[in-house]
Amino acid sequence: MDEASESKVVLADADEAVALAGSRDENLRLIEREVGARIGARGNEVRVSGTREQVARATELLGELMKLVRLGHPITAGEVEYAARLVGKGGADPSGVVFSEVTLVTDRGKAVKPHTQTQREYVEAIGRSDLTFAIGPAGTGKTYLAMAMAVKALQERSVSRLILTRPALEAGERLGFLPGDIQAKVDPYLRPLFDALYDMMDPEKAQRTVERGAIEVAPLAFMRGRTLNDSFIILDEAQNTTPEQMKMFLTRLGFGSKAVVTGDITQTDLPQGRISGLNQVREILPGIQGISFIYFSDQDVVRHELVQRIIQAYEGVRVEGRRQGGGPAKRQ
Repeated sequence: MDEASESKVVLADADEAVALAGSRDENLRLIEREVGARIGARGNEVRVSGTREQVARATELLGELMKLVRLGHPITAGEVEYAARLVGKGGADPSGVVFSEVTLVTDRGKAVKPHTQTQREYVEAIGRSDLTFAIGPAGTGKTYLAMAMAVKALQERSVSRLILTRPALEAGERLGFLPGDIQAKVDPYLRPLFDALYDMMDPEKAQRTVERGAIEVAPLAFMRGRTLNDSFIILDEAQNTTPEQMKMFLTRLGFGSKAVVTGDITQTDLPQGRISGLNQVREILPGIQGISFIYFSDQDVVRHELVQRIIQAYEGVRVEGRRQGGGPAKRQ
């Protein structure tokens, strides 16, 4: 049995201690829960007790968070929880989590940056690759971080326009059956892209940019027959593309362009028996220079912690269903 141990982290003053501990010591409670050590704050000291291993992990993480505080960076509960979870499992370097560089500062002054190791790898992949596939469950930041990188590229003028697209009306894109003009027909399906865009840019500024053609938000069907040069293109909800639609989209990529394709292969709305274009490219394109595949898991969920538990529960049901179907459970 590991022997008991104690340690303490001394901060410059009480204000620094409050910034580290969080509201009502929320950050300390998160670390306690994930690492197992007992942590208490008094004045400008944070005391840690537990087994030698627990104390070492908690103290290391507190030290990294203290560096952020002294640099003036705000610490979010989500970052603390994720870093604590990794450190609690052992073998993780907390500095790789809490010291991710800011990807974009929005018009509202919000810093957008990776919050997990996979998210950091994703941002790096987008930076170096002309085509990046991001596959994983909801809440892992696939679309949000891609939008941040796209807006950054437009601001830095490394591209001349953004093109945001997704399959409309599941995968069939049967827009004629919906009431209203074409804008009214597609708006419900493109709204999540607008929401992400408006979180990065002031809505009025974004709308002006759309009106002058530097940002285009359109259903996937509108990409057919085009060559997209000098553009940053995001294809969202790509699990709802057919192989033909995916091939059509990928062959639109022109000179000076970059594309990011996001989706969750467990959430396809395609008719039964139809192959997902996103699932197919996982077998066709790996290993090609200039293409990156990033796979997210429930551990990368940065929404409410309940979302992570829901994803895990559904994954358990899905795996059990495959087992009962007569075949071994295979990882998607």
